[in-house]
Amino acid sequence: MRRKLLLLSLITVLFSLGSVNVQAGPKDDPAAKLPFNKKKKWADGLYKIGSFYTAEEYYFQLKKEQPRNPYVTYMIAECMWMMRDYPPAAAYYNEAFALAPELYPEAPYKEGVMRKMNGDYETAIKLFEYYIKNYKGKNKKRKLVAARQIEGCKMAINSLNTPGRAFVKNAGPNINTINTELSPMPLGDTALLYATMNSNKIIEVNKDKRKDFVSRFMWAPKEFDRTREKDTFEVAMGFNDGKFNDTKYHVGNGSWNPGGSRFYFTKCLEEDSLKITCKIFVSEFTKGTWASPKELDGFINDPESSNTNPFCTTIGKKEVLYFASNRKLQSAGGFDIWYSIYDPVRKSYRRPQNCGKKVNSWGDDITPFYDSKKGKLYFASNGWSNLGGFDIFSAEGGPSRYTNLKNLGFPINSSADDLYYVQDPGEKDNAYVVSNRLGSYYKKNPTCCDDIWRVIKEPNFYVKGIVIDESTNEQISQVVIKMSDEATNTLKDTFYSKEGNFLFYTPMGKNYTITADKPQYISGRTTVSTTGKSAMDPDDTTLVTIYMHKITYDYEFHVQNVYYNYDKGDFQPDSYVALDSMVKFMQDNPSVSVEIRSYTDNHGDDTYNDELSVRRAQAVMAYMAQKGIDRGRMIARGEGKKNPIAPNTVNGKDNPTGRQYNRRTEFRIIGDLPERRIIYDQNRPEYIDKSGDEQRDKNLKINNDNEDEDGGDAGELAPGSRVGDER
Repeated sequence: MRRKLLLLSLITVLFSLGSVNVQAGPKDDPAAKLPFNKKKKWADGLYKIGSFYTAEEYYFQLKKEQPRNPYVTYMIAECMWMMRDYPPAAAYYNEAFALAPELYPEAPYKEGVMRKMNGDYETAIKLFEYYIKNYKGKNKKRKLVAARQIEGCKMAINSLNTPGRAFVKNAGPNINTINTELSPMPLGDTALLYATMNSNKIIEVNKDKRKDFVSRFMWAPKEFDRTREKDTFEVAMGFNDGKFNDTKYHVGNGSWNPGGSRFYFTKCLEEDSLKITCKIFVSEFTKGTWASPKELDGFINDPESSNTNPFCTTIGKKEVLYFASNRKLQSAGGFDIWYSIYDPVRKSYRRPQNCGKKVNSWGDDITPFYDSKKGKLYFASNGWSNLGGFDIFSAEGGPSRYTNLKNLGFPINSSADDLYYVQDPGEKDNAYVVSNRLGSYYKKNPTCCDDIWRVIKEPNFYVKGIVIDESTNEQISQVVIKMSDEATNTLKDTFYSKEGNFLFYTPMGKNYTITADKPQYISGRTTVSTTGKSAMDPDDTTLVTIYMHKITYDYEFHVQNVYYNYDKGDFQPDSYVALDSMVKFMQDNPSVSVEIRSYTDNHGDDTYNDELSVRRAQAVMAYMAQKGIDRGRMIARGEGKKNPIAPNTVNGKDNPTGRQYNRRTEFRIIGDLPERRIIYDQNRPEYIDKSGDEQRDKNLKINNDNEDEDGGDAGELAPGSRVGDER
């Protein structure tokens, strides 16, 4: 029976970790009419050759006939795993285990993997713990693998709570399609070379020509606007520098040697079982043209294995070729990272060496990239503790010895598969990564296919400053510094500063409130904004000074711009900004109790004005209580027309402006309970100590270009200040 199979995606095709996935044929397929056992055999055969999409459709037909058949349910889950359709795969593993736990004891582990790769880490941990507790087999490695999965889940939860200083965005539809894109390689800072089918349709293998579904090299120039903030790509074009693309082979993984005279790449071909075998080729640039590609010798292209992911670099004075191979001799697991040193005199490659167990795991370790400036190897692995499937790792050293293996964490890594981390050659530490994370372009399911993603390393934005006594102009020691998100009032960081210096990292796109707190002092406050910053901006540090005033119980201050209409107890709506500043003051100073004093002008008799001023003070207290300030910390008092701060009359005539000044509200501190202040750890290291220049930090002064301390915005507390013109 002749079948027409549809190629949906090239999942991992260029590094030989999986098969080409295919999809079902026409709706009038006669196999759909087969009896149950023959159709099951047909579906099993499709699964064995890697035709997971087609097999899944037949298993679903079988499940309609026998809904509680555990084998069919389990095989649906297996197909979905192969197609990286995580949520439904987890559900079917769960169902298969419920139907036949003795037949499928591995189902809880596999469900845990699918939950993990969908980002449901808490559920995944419970499943792995259940598996470890109930596994009765003799293979101890399985429990160790499950324990490592738990480590990965916990690491993922922590990484999500403390993400790295970068954001990852899809490189866009001009280079990404519903099929798989991979092996990005920057062409300077202006363009990108990569591999793709360059098709947004499902290809029918026996109907479309082979050249339409093999991957090939393409390139796309970057599109920059005037401010260089776009960082997107123009329409992809054919890469015709040499005879690298081949209508019979999947081609990708391009890499130049440091001098640009040789180009390495991979050619892959499906075998009868749809298994992919890859070999590394090289082309030399001579006499102004690229020579025909040649297959590297048997040292590199071991005939019994698949060899792929070449990356050429310089380490010290040696030219080194990294690559991935699943050769058995000296292997740590599946695919390992290997290297070979190039001999420029003989123009040959020395016998490859395994990069060792500091890099290679029991699983698959692939897609090497080496940063010669930092002496660091980047690669993808599914064997070390990870956030999902494949994660990006780094290791220092090379080419033979490595230390400090590190998972790059979220957001560079996701709960899905992340591969091919490649850095930009420019000054900014930006990069590319290939991933099937949510947000990729797809046809079948949201995580079926790999896209190229842009890693934008966020510039380092800091706020640095000192805390000063407003009266003595001396630096205040032993002070607690807090930074909060101004929009949500969420506390972002707190620490105890011995010298009164502070340094905070302020991620891009937010407004931050920074407060200083110390017993017997009114908390100081300043704000810093990074909303206008761009990822293309250079690193920057904003210098600020926070002023604090020592508490004295006769210390009084006014709130600017609290307005009262004549003969009214309620304040005007445009007074909310000013009153909110007082709310912030009380929030910043949880130990302080205040007396709210309201005044009137001199119109009216004393008794009436006393009552009117009490109503005004009570209105202020009610508003602040509504905002969450404990009424027990406030006392409302009416002072009537006492203590005017401006003349009510001038030359015997009424003075409306003076009377507006006198219709005011003042606050006086009447108590300070230190036990209500923030609790801090005096042993916690100070951020400022990391600067390496403490003496300069002690002498930090306000930079007028970075902070406006003269008067502040309307509504900010200004000790000793008076209201402006009333309306």
